[in-house]
Amino acid sequence: MDESRPIFIQIAEQIENDIIDGSLPEGSQIPSTNEFAAFLRVNPATALKGVNRLVDDGIVEKRRGIGMFVTVGARDRLVERRRAEFAAQYIRPLIVEAEKLGIDIDQLAVLVREERIQS
Repeated sequence: MDESRPIFIQIAEQIENDIIDGSLPEGSQIPSTNEFAAFLRVNPATALKGVNRLVDDGIVEKRRGIGMFVTVGARDRLVERRRAEFAAQYIRPLIVEAEKLGIDIDQLAVLVREERIQS
C-alpha cells in the first residue's frame, strides 16, 4: 500500500484494475470487505469505504445476502473514464509542451514511437 494516498482509494483502484485486466469479469463476485480487511490488515470500515465508492459509481452492485458483484458494462465504463483521465493528465500537457517547442503532431507521433521502441 502507498502510504501517501488513502487506503480506501487504493482498494477501489485495485478492484478497478482487476476488472480492467479481466481478473474480475462482469458478473463475478468481488471479495468481501472482511476479506479485503484481513488480507490488507486494515479496518473493515476502510475496506467498505473503498467498495462503496465503486457501488456509488455503478461499477459494483450489492446483492442483499449474497455479496457484491461487478456490474455489466463496468469494464467499458472504467476504460472510458481512465482514457479520459489519461488524456487530461498526460496527453494534453504533452501536446501543449510540444507546441511550445515547435513539434507538430506528426513529429510528436514519431517521438512517441521511438520512445516505445527504446523502452
